Parts: sequence; structure tokens; C-alpha cells
Amino acid sequence: METLIKPGADPQTLLKNVPRSGSTMLMYIDGKWAEASDGASRTLLDPATGAPIASVAEGTRDDAKRAIAAARTAFDVGPWSTMTAADRARLLFRVADKIEEYGRELQYIDTLNNGKPLRETEYDVADAAGCFRYYAGLATKPHGQTFDVPGPSQSFTVREPIGVCGQIVPWNYPLLMAVWKLAPALAAGNTCILKPSELTPLSALRLATIFEELEFPAGAVNIVTGAGPVVGAELAENHGVDKIAFTGGTKTGRSIMSAAVGNLKKVTLELGGKSPNVVFADADFDTAVDYALFGIYANAGQVCSAGSRLVVQDSIADKFVAAVVERAKKIRVGNGFDPKTEMGPIISRGQLERVEGYLAAGKDEGARLVCGGERLGGALAGGNFIAPTVFDGTNRDMRIVREEIFGPVLVVQRFKDEDDAVSTANDTIYGLAGAVFTQDVAKAHRVIRRLRAGITWINTYHPTYNEAPWGGYKQSGIGRELGTYGYDAYTEVKQINVNLDVAPSGWFEG
Repeated sequence: METLIKPGADPQTLLKNVPRSGSTMLMYIDGKWAEASDGASRTLLDPATGAPIASVAEGTRDDAKRAIAAARTAFDVGPWSTMTAADRARLLFRVADKIEEYGRELQYIDTLNNGKPLRETEYDVADAAGCFRYYAGLATKPHGQTFDVPGPSQSFTVREPIGVCGQIVPWNYPLLMAVWKLAPALAAGNTCILKPSELTPLSALRLATIFEELEFPAGAVNIVTGAGPVVGAELAENHGVDKIAFTGGTKTGRSIMSAAVGNLKKVTLELGGKSPNVVFADADFDTAVDYALFGIYANAGQVCSAGSRLVVQDSIADKFVAAVVERAKKIRVGNGFDPKTEMGPIISRGQLERVEGYLAAGKDEGARLVCGGERLGGALAGGNFIAPTVFDGTNRDMRIVREEIFGPVLVVQRFKDEDDAVSTANDTIYGLAGAVFTQDVAKAHRVIRRLRAGITWINTYHPTYNEAPWGGYKQSGIGRELGTYGYDAYTEVKQINVNLDVAPSGWFEG
């Protein structure tokens, strides 16, 4: 694979393994590759250059309905629903092996489609393989409880698959987010319809070729490309879907939750964030500066859990911000295929303009721009590049402080003492993530317990593990992914009672 894929390779060579009709890449429904029902397609653009990279089938509601019907049959009739947990586990282990075998190719596809640097997509591919292995191992483990009850009964619970699962993933981690959804759902015995982002469907389609190669039963996994308001809406509304899992913006999450009411389908939502990175004066200075940069500029700030609010103690704030700015100005921004690149582009021209709108709002509201704040030109003019940005002199009412920007924009908030730090950190409608930097162990634990967030770190930022739950408080979502929590979210709990004294109850005397 090392010799097959080269930086700057012709996209048609890079994407040759995904079936197509003419020049249009197909989607995967009921074990077959399919065009859109109306023949429509979408042209994908390289976020680093603006050049076309591929044409992909643009799915319709009818395509989504076909996928739902296929998943319904595979679950209700089989063969997926009749497969043993051990057989499912063997298949998922093989998926992990194939992801590693095709790892370099998948890495380059995500860099081409999303723009993130190769060193980031390398981690994404490794995590994706690890996620499938984790859930393959979990599939055959005990899932239930027994109870000592007053009556002559053997009483216990078992966990069973929910059924047909619609899964909608965003563009910031195209392969990894698809795997976070598919691996636990399949391990638990569900069938799936995955809708990748219309901007970044390419690695999900390559993943579908792995399911085909391994001869997964038809309908067990379906990949339907297309727009959220079309394909995604059908998944959320359709009564043939038993669960909907969505990662993305809070506004869209609300609409999905509302649509799911029709048949009261199970819902998991992993939504936005405006996460605080709290730095106390006694923190290890260099470590805290390093993670302040990593927390916001990894993946160009296009991370739901990004440390987009630097909450720093007054007594070190000037020195700390100056150090962050000095380092931020040195970040190498460029094409993700350049091995020297440390930060890539914004995903699309529309998202670029959205970020620029926040840059203008920050200035208009009186925040002090101390770094970046501009679109990058020159050799990068054709792409969607924003310089790493820092705003100081903010207040809690500013839009750049309160709203999720989803770009490389750090806002600085200052605090006086521990209570002020907690108050500032929690003053948000979100509650996805947060971090505390201090060398006082007791203070670190006091503050981290007071943060209203689902994912927290002490003296680090961003590490994510397949073994640990992922999700947020408040308007950052409902439910958890990953770990045993992520598996349980794709199961129903059934109570079973076995009478050990088989005789008439005598309740009715007649």
C-alpha cells in the first residue's frame, strides 16, 4: 500500500476500489451497489484546493426507504438476526484486520476528502480498527443480570438488539465517526443504515467495500449517501427505523429528536460544545500552553469537544496568552498531504464563510484580536484556510464566547479564583467537554467534579478511548457512545421470569 498511494495522487486512482456507474461512485444498499433512484449525483471538492475530486450518488428518500426495507428484512427474517454472537464477533474482527490492511488507503482518502493532515488521519484509521476490535470482543461477553426474588422464580434479564438503526455522522471524522456508530450496533446484533456527511462520504463507501469483501449478509449494513434534509430526515421519520443515532449540530439534533417522536424510536444525540480549558496559575506552564494549542487547533478546530474557551487565571493570563499566540503564529498551515502540515483547511467554502462571520462578530462586539483572524491566501488561496486565531478581551455575552464556531478560533476568558473559574466554565448551554490544568491534585479533582460536562481531563486535552463513554450534559446531547455504554445504547433489556413451582395459581376460585 505504501507504493500504491502517493501524496497528490490522482483521485481516480486513489478511489478506484469504490464501484461506480460511469464517473459516479455508487452507494451500498442490500448488499448491492446502487445509483440514486433519480440518477442524481453530487460533486465533491478538495477543501485544500477547491478542485473536484469525485462524483457521488445523491440519495433520495426512496433510496433511504429501500435501505430501511433491506435492513428490516435482514433483522426480522435473517440471516443477520439468526447469526450467533461468536459469528458476528469473528466478522467484526476481520473488519478490523481489513481496516489495517487498507489503512494507508483509508488514511489518504480521508485527507483528500476532509483535508486534515496525514498524521491525524493515521490516528483515525488506527482508532477505527481498535473500535471494531473492542466491540468484537464485547459481543460475546455476559450481558444480563440474575435476581433473588421472593417467589419461586428464576428471574433474570438479557440484552437484545433494538432492531434497525439509522445512523447519521458528520464530516470532521469521516471514517472514525462511521465506525463509532457501526461497530457497537453490529456487535449487539442490529442492522444499520449509515448516512455519511454529504461532504465526506468517501471513506464510508470504501468501508462498504470491506463489508462486501467479507460477505456480510445483505441488508446488515447499508451506506446511503445524500443530503441530511432528505436521507437523514427519512431515517429520523420512518417508522421502520427503531433507533436513530446522530452526531452533529445542536439545531439538527433538535429536528431529529422531534422527527423521532413519530414511532418513539430510541435516540442517541452527540451534539455541539463550547468547552472550557481551565488553566490555574500553578499549572505546569509549558504543558498547559501546549495543550491549549492542541485543544483548539487540532483538526482546525473542527472538533465537537474542542477546547475553544481558554479560561485562564488573571495572575498568569498576560504571559500565558502571549505564549499561546507566539506558538499559534508558528503553526504550519497547509495541504494535508504535505508531511510538514500541522493544520489543514476548513471543510467547505460555506463553513469557511461561517467562521469568517464569527471573526467579524468578535471584532464588532469589541473583542481584541491578538492572532490570526483572516483567510490565508498565496499558495493556499484556492482552499478553505483560516489562520489560527486568538481573541482576548472577551466577555460572557459575546457570540464568539457563547456559540460554537467549529473553526480554529480560541477565545480567552479570565478568572480570579476557583469559584470564579467554575462559574465561568459552566456558563454555557453546552456540556460536552472540559479540562483543568493545575499541579494541586486536590484542587484538580474538586474543580473537575464541579464542571458540568460529560468528558473531562486533568492536565491533558483530547485523548479519546474506545473503552470510555463519550457524550455530554445539557444541550450537548442525549446518551453515550463508546465503551460498554455505547454497546448498551444499541440494546433493549428484557426481563424473563421462570416459574419453578409449576402449579395452578388458585387466584380465581371458580
